[in-house]
Amino acid sequence: MGGAARGGGVARGAERAVERRPEEVKSAARALEVLELLGTDGARLSLAEMASAMAVPKSSLHAILRTMEARRWVDVDPSGTRYSLGLKALLTGTAYLEGDDVTSLAGPVLDALAEETGEAVHLGRLDGTNVVYLAKRESRHALRMYSAVGRRLPAHATGLGKAVLSQYDPAEVQRRLDWPLERLTPNTVVDPDAFLAQLAEARLRGWAMDDGENSADIRCVAVALGGGQGGGHGGDALSCSAPVSRMDDARAEEVAQLVTEAAHSLSTLLKRLGQH
Repeated sequence: MGGAARGGGVARGAERAVERRPEEVKSAARALEVLELLGTDGARLSLAEMASAMAVPKSSLHAILRTMEARRWVDVDPSGTRYSLGLKALLTGTAYLEGDDVTSLAGPVLDALAEETGEAVHLGRLDGTNVVYLAKRESRHALRMYSAVGRRLPAHATGLGKAVLSQYDPAEVQRRLDWPLERLTPNTVVDPDAFLAQLAEARLRGWAMDDGENSADIRCVAVALGGGQGGGHGGDALSCSAPVSRMDDARAEEVAQLVTEAAHSLSTLLKRLGQH
């Protein structure tokens, strides 16, 4: 799946290059596009691949990459042909998390939820058509899912994404997502009517489910911050994920209740700070 995501990231980079607004400073926009491309699932790309994705001359891009390498925003491999994110990108990303009130307050809530469920728990944020993991706690079991802070996943195929999207009316959902929806597994819901029906169900019961739609053997339940009441959610949600073998329907209901309580606790903390 990672390889497919990287390819999709390059393609989206090309779209960003085409959509660049005239008032943007060209060199600054290109430097940001480099970071966006390399920030896709740990991508390692060549000069030619990035130039093609961004629709820019290799000579111009090479000068930008040299500057970014000197300032440690990008690294180049020993062969000098493939680029990846540098240390400065990590430091900046860490500073973002440290300065984010939701992330900083979520720590004890995530700890408690992970202890109660024994499974992987996440805090995620809607970012365009994707969800980004802002924080996580590992499962106590040896058999566990792969996830990492900073990872981006299509919102329509994740519990986190559907929990947040369920707070919007159908017209807003249709505006926010890229149609047709990408099928990541045989279980991914891509039919517009079926997907909107899923969101309506999630809205009524207060939690959303990814039933093997992002990774075929993983189930995930998620709750938007704000308890699904349609306001003040800020695009954030909490989730709990586990292999299907440990998450049957009855267990999913139990876990959903625990995630709902955790999301309510975190939302209450945020309201006290005036953040949500």
